[in-house]
Amino acid sequence: MAQANGGEMNQLMEQGARGAPYGPEIWVRGPRDGAAGSGDDPAAGAAAAAETAATPTAFAWVNAHGGAGASTLSAVLGGADCGNRWPDPAAGEPVTVLLVARTHATGLQALSQALDTFRREKQQLGLTVAAAVLVADAPGRTPRQLAQRIKVIGSVIEVHRVPWIPQWRTGNLDAPLPREVAALARLVSGPQQPTGGTQ
Repeated sequence: MAQANGGEMNQLMEQGARGAPYGPEIWVRGPRDGAAGSGDDPAAGAAAAAETAATPTAFAWVNAHGGAGASTLSAVLGGADCGNRWPDPAAGEPVTVLLVARTHATGLQALSQALDTFRREKQQLGLTVAAAVLVADAPGRTPRQLAQRIKVIGSVIEVHRVPWIPQWRTGNLDAPLPREVAALARLVSGPQQPTGGTQ
């Protein structure tokens, strides 16, 4: 198992060295039909742009595997809990995904597989994976081999870490958030970023 995981990490690193098209740059999309600035009326485009800038981004939390934590994160930070499935934009669900996984070996492997599946098959649905959210599977330090794997994943997509929060285990979701979660909370509650071009 460890050898297979190492081979998968090596493959990701080799792809990066060759400049293979993976990572956040493949998920950035240009303006959609009907998006701000796409019409002929400059005033309408400016009004739509102002409205978009003031609207919080709607996120869909998607578990990369069972029990990853999407339901808890949705309850605490807001957004749509899609469980273990991709959101359905046709049903009005958010198109921006936060992919959630635990920091154990199985969780990180499931996250890698979900990212690969998305890269190969799900872009046609009009979805964007904004970040991976890694929820601690236990208190204490992450073992070195798992930390190395997280580092590789971080070279492919933006990663947010959620530490072990004992209160969540007992169902107390009103506990103050640790400072390690501040950047994720800002991402979820912040203004929607404009689309267009590559970064």
